[in-house]
Amino acid sequence: MEIKVLGPGCPKCQQTEKVVKEAVSESGVAADVGKITDVMKIAGYGVLGTPAAVING
Repeated sequence: MEIKVLGPGCPKCQQTEKVVKEAVSESGVAADVGKITDVMKIAGYGVLGTPAAVING
């Protein structure tokens, strides 16, 4: 599983990344958690507001 947290690095984005990592750890699911901060790449996902999470694309 691949999870990407989308956001420029604001406190809410950082909290979302932390919560996602905790959830993955607690669930025991094998997942790679990454972060995308580039606004153009975030827009490429069709996301208009952040933070957001993308699971498996």
